[in-house]
This record gives sequence, C-alpha cells and structure tokens, in this order.
Amino acid sequence: MQYKSLLLHIALLPVYISLASYFNLFPSSLLPTSLLPLIRVAETKQRLVALVAPVSFFSTSSRPSVNMPLKFLSRRSEERGNADHDWLKTFHTFSFAMYQDHKHERYGPLRVINEDRVAPRTGFGTHSHREFEIFSYVVSGQIEHQDSMGNTEVLKRGDLQMTSAGTGISHSEKAYGPNQVHFLQIWSLPHTSRLAPKYFTRHFSDEEKKNKWARIVAPVGAEGVLYTREGAGPAPVHSALTLYATLADKGQKLEQPLKGKKAYVHVVQTSGYNTGKALGATVRIGGTRTSEELELKEGDGAYVVVDNGGTTFTLENIGDKTAEVLLFDLE
Repeated sequence: MQYKSLLLHIALLPVYISLASYFNLFPSSLLPTSLLPLIRVAETKQRLVALVAPVSFFSTSSRPSVNMPLKFLSRRSEERGNADHDWLKTFHTFSFAMYQDHKHERYGPLRVINEDRVAPRTGFGTHSHREFEIFSYVVSGQIEHQDSMGNTEVLKRGDLQMTSAGTGISHSEKAYGPNQVHFLQIWSLPHTSRLAPKYFTRHFSDEEKKNKWARIVAPVGAEGVLYTREGAGPAPVHSALTLYATLADKGQKLEQPLKGKKAYVHVVQTSGYNTGKALGATVRIGGTRTSEELELKEGDGAYVVVDNGGTTFTLENIGDKTAEVLLFDLE
C-alpha cells in the first residue's frame, strides 16, 4: 500500500511543481532548468483536462421542451471551491488548483471564473501560461500587471485586461496601492492553437453598465471589435464567447438576446467576502418565452441551456441593492 502511495505521488509531481510555481510558493527563478520539462508536462495535462467534454448537467428527461427554450441549473456561491491563503481569498466556479470537481470542469469554451481578493502589496508572482485567453475584470481596488511582452499597467475599477497567451507568456499580477483588489480572473479556450501572444485593455464606466448590458468581450472579427491594444468597444477574444456586464438597480428588468447554444450568468460578490450562503443583491433570471425562473444572490451563478436560437435572456433586480452581473453567451 505504501509503495502504491509513493508511485501516486511521483506521478503527480509535475502537478505539485506547477501549482507551487503558480502560487509563487517559491520564486520561479530558483527552479532548476531540469524541472522545466516537468512543468510543461503539468501544463499539458491541465489543458487536456480542460478539453474533455463537459458533464451533461441535465438528464434526458429534464431537457428543455419546445415550450421551454431556456433551462437553468444553479451554481450556488457556497458550493464553489474556495480557499483562504491569507494574502489571497478566492472562489473557483470551475476546477482549479487544489479544487477539483468533475461536474464543474468547464462550460463550452469557458474554463475558469475565479473571484479573487488580493491583499495590499501582495499578489501572483511571475508565472507562465499557454493556449488560454485570460481576462481580468476589476471590481474594486487596483492591480498592477507586468508581462514578458513588456507591458506594465495599473488597472482600476471598470478596466478589463485581456491576454491572449497563445504560444506562451509570463506575467505577474499584484495589488497596487494601500487597498485590497477584488477582481474576476476568467479563462477561455481559444478556437485556434499556437497564436502569437497579444495584450489588450478596455475601460467601461459604471454609467455604461447602469441598467443596461454592456458588451465588454466579443470574438475576433465580430461587429465593433477592434484588434488593437487599446480602443473603444469590446476586447477581442479567440473563443466563441461574448461577455456582457451590467449594474442593475432595484426594480430594473433587462433583456439580452442569446445567440449561442448555452450561457453562464454570475452575480459578483460586491458586499464583501462571504463563504456561507449567498447574501446581498438579489436578481431573478428567466426568458421571454419560458416559464423557467431562478433567483440568484451575490456569488451565485447559473448554467443556462438554450434549446433553440433567438431566445432572449431576462434579468430582474428584485432586491434592494444594485446588482453587478456578468453574462456569458457561449457556443
């Protein structure tokens, strides 16, 4: 038994090394070059896991009928993976790092939604990525981004930073200034491999999101998408993914047509770090041609299955606080 346990730990050694490097448990500069192949093996294994077809959340008997073009499955805040590393308080919607759940590996091209809070003067040391589209949505505070492409930038509320990792980049992300930074780190799988690494930033004011959906990320080549480092309109992404954001006030009801086969909705946890049952802003989601409805609070999310095209998603703020919500329209 001890022999089998030893073999298991040896087999997992690349994963242990990769995780330790990612969380900056030791500086990457101290890694001997002999370990670099192991790290590449770990990265390859993580990507293969991400490419596995997602679990079907809905049984045949519970699939939407022609009269139910939308079907929802809740992803409650307290059911997410979470960890408190002192300097980092984080939630994982999908399997990530030490949190692994085969029921929540990915959804379409969407692979990671981490809701992170990073303490002042701390952060993620230099680490590497390949073959992912990585974007950061800043909720509060400021974060300093530096990367191997020569980019250095301080991001604040309303900023969205997008890195197309492609063949490989290294970067660091650290809280800037005296306050904690609260941001969402989101990864998607690119539809094309071995892309040249690129860096993009966009800014969307609260006014642009107030009681309406702002399109903040959209596929390369889509209408209104500029393939420039900075500019107006949504950030470009090499994935079949469109991301909308809103700040919905009490009593407001919003509609958004869905073009993809599925969607994911997430209510940002703006009232403070809470590992228990969700509190704060409350919304009700539904559709214009369905009786299906679901109530969500801060930190909650929901998988959405779209039975046919042309369906309109609805969101209504039924609480007494402004709700900050992200909506992913996915293939």
